[in-house]
Amino acid sequence: MLQVSNLEKHFGDRALFSAASLTVSPGERVALFGRNGSGKSTLLKIVAGEESADSGDVSVPKGYRIGYLRQHISFTAPTVLEEACLALRGDPVAEQYKAEIVLAGLGFSEAELAIAPAALSGGFQIRINLAKLILDEPNLLLLDEPTNYLDIVSVRWLERHLQEWPGEMIVISHDRAFCDAVSTHSALLYRGGFRKLEGNSEKLFERIAEDEALHERTRQNREKEIRRMEGFINRFKAQASKATLVQSRVKALAKIERLDELSDDATLDFSFVHKPFPGRFPVEVKSLSFGFEGMTRALIQGLSFALKKDDRVAVIGKNGRGKSTLLKLVAGELAPSDGEVIQSPNTSLSFFAQTNTNRLALSNTVEAEIQQVNEKLGRTAVRAICGCMMFEGDDALKKISVLSGGERSRVSLGKILATPSNVLLLDEPTNHLDVESVMSLTAALEEFEGAVMIVTHNEDILRRVAKRLIVFQGSEPFLFEGTYDEFLDSVGWDDEADLAPRAAKKRDRPSAARGRDRKREKAEVLQARSRQLSPLKENVAALEGAIARLEREAAAAQEAVAAASGRGDSAAIRSASQNLARAQRELQERLLLWEEAVRQVDAAEREFSERLEAFD
Repeated sequence: MLQVSNLEKHFGDRALFSAASLTVSPGERVALFGRNGSGKSTLLKIVAGEESADSGDVSVPKGYRIGYLRQHISFTAPTVLEEACLALRGDPVAEQYKAEIVLAGLGFSEAELAIAPAALSGGFQIRINLAKLILDEPNLLLLDEPTNYLDIVSVRWLERHLQEWPGEMIVISHDRAFCDAVSTHSALLYRGGFRKLEGNSEKLFERIAEDEALHERTRQNREKEIRRMEGFINRFKAQASKATLVQSRVKALAKIERLDELSDDATLDFSFVHKPFPGRFPVEVKSLSFGFEGMTRALIQGLSFALKKDDRVAVIGKNGRGKSTLLKLVAGELAPSDGEVIQSPNTSLSFFAQTNTNRLALSNTVEAEIQQVNEKLGRTAVRAICGCMMFEGDDALKKISVLSGGERSRVSLGKILATPSNVLLLDEPTNHLDVESVMSLTAALEEFEGAVMIVTHNEDILRRVAKRLIVFQGSEPFLFEGTYDEFLDSVGWDDEADLAPRAAKKRDRPSAARGRDRKREKAEVLQARSRQLSPLKENVAALEGAIARLEREAAAAQEAVAAASGRGDSAAIRSASQNLARAQRELQERLLLWEEAVRQVDAAEREFSERLEAFD
């Protein structure tokens, strides 16, 4: 077990910990929450022995091993697999399968196991460190944002693996759903100390909110009592007959402990500005194909979809498959190899890219960088946005050049908040946010009246926000008409069935392969259904809109005929009658077309339902 006692840590005049204590008992897996900059990562470094506290104790039993996910890269073996096997505590030959399982789970292909670690990207090198940490099987596992470099399939694997972790663990992550899934307890770094209880984060946050509300009620009641007693003392202190009562009140007043008013912790406050869009589709993508020069196959091939004005589309899939590229194509930052991306003249698009921080002018202040995207905003409005992004007061005058990566990311988000938009394109916007800020962002996305297209591996956001998906899986990305849970139920991730058999070389490989083939075939049928049904349903919706409009025109013409008849105005009667006849004729034509369109939709749905039943 781990015991942290009376921990003190200062950075300059700022106290991170003040007599803070935390216990992690045997078998406990603790999710640690707190605002950005509150000291979560510092705590893990102190426990791991990589940083010292000003005072206080960190104690563990004799022989207790602590494993800490380091960002430092240092490899000695010639291949990824051999490097991972260095962490095995048993025979590396006999237990090599364990390394294969973990590496496969973290997204390494069989080919990548045989290459040199130095040839991989920084994100994959961090994954090797994570694999070695898991294989080392320490008593206490310290994980600081372990999902940052993982794709959604690898996050799901890690989640399942950590749920079975036999020892103790402290995990920090901006992904609240991930934290809740892998932990037995939740803790908050809160006003210089720790608050921990058994259960998930919702229970913890609710308890703290209740305690703060009770503190404030108690404080107000005490202040009221203090004012009452002070008033009595001031009123009667000059009267000898009241001297005994006054002295009694003075003594009672001295015993009342005054409570400080709790300060509000800074958090991001998201609120996107919606610019109305008069049409139906701000963006249409038709037969889109794209591949970088030198690639043997295209990243995207023949993808079509229309982004509706209030749409919520999540782009999901493994890393390196083209999700970010798709958003750049939709934003117009890349040109398609084939097909087209059509933006309506009324489309106002805001794009948050993973490389946004490289687009900031280093010589600008935070205030100036946000101001330049909307010159109509006054300084008060710009400062308000700066405050929402946690750059309050003079912090808004900091140069971009001195900001951290996370702070620059917040500036980029602030620029989007300053821009009236009807389409938001967001590529992994949560990477530098704390849990509370992710919750605020999610709520803002739910409330935004325009269209949202988001790349994220945060499954809580996917479940709360996404109504449709573009899935990068199989030979080419496809549009899935449904929620994330519906996707998991009907299609699922191919690699999840593949991981254990491939790595451990189980005897059920043929049956697993057949299962993968069936899922792939089912995904192809679903993709074909989407391609066929989407334009048919759009046609039905367009006809229904036209029918409603013609019904209104016919009703107005009928009223005009009646009014003109009452006046005896023959010319007006003739004009209104002609309008009525035209509206009724066009209405009848649209009704016939609508009936045929509905029959086509019903026939297609029956056909695909029968084809999909074969997979159940």
